[in-house]
Formats: sequence, structure tokens, C-alpha cells
Amino acid sequence: MTEQLHFLPRHREQLNRLLKCYLPDVEVWAYGSRVNGKSHDSSDLDLVLRAPELQEIPMTVLTSFRKALQESSIPILVEFQDWGRIPEDYHREIERNYVVLRKPESRQPSSSTTN
Repeated sequence: MTEQLHFLPRHREQLNRLLKCYLPDVEVWAYGSRVNGKSHDSSDLDLVLRAPELQEIPMTVLTSFRKALQESSIPILVEFQDWGRIPEDYHREIERNYVVLRKPESRQPSSSTTN
């Protein structure tokens, strides 16, 4: 699914490492201009973080993740929202066009699961 995301693979790898370190159990969706094809080189990357059970992520974790992003070598601004903290109207807006950037290992479907 991430082939629809306009974000260089080397930056995606770095972001995935940070996500695994700071938010290992969180599913991450990208949305906005880097998904809908309206981005340019300096467009930010919009993410929504979906914790297990769609609960709020502790602010200390979000703050640590934000700091790690700022200290990273990813050359664009990465903005993120916590699904559990944003209004339902915004949920519906994001659900219109998103790309699953990362599914946590603990929530990956097993090979015996069918859709």
C-alpha cells in the first residue's frame, strides 16, 4: 500500500525505525498531500497514530517521538495526530484517503487469517 505514498524509501526506513522504537504497538496511516498526489518536495508528511483499541497514546510517548523526529535527518516536517485524541469528523476525513504506512508486528494478521 505504501507505493501511493510520495516519500523517499530511505526516509521511510528511518521513520519506520523511529516508529518501531517509540510506538511499537501503533498502526500508522499517512494522509494528506503526500497520499493524494498534491505534494511538492517540501510538503509535510501527515500521519495518524492508531494505538491498540484506538486508545489515547500517553503524552510522554508522543513528546518523545516528536523530539526524535526533530532530531532525525528526515528533511521534511512530519506531523502526526493521535487517533484517540482527534474528533470523529476528522476520523471520517482521514478515512477518505489514506495509506497504511506501518502495521505493528503484534497486530499483523497471521497466515491463517482470511478476509
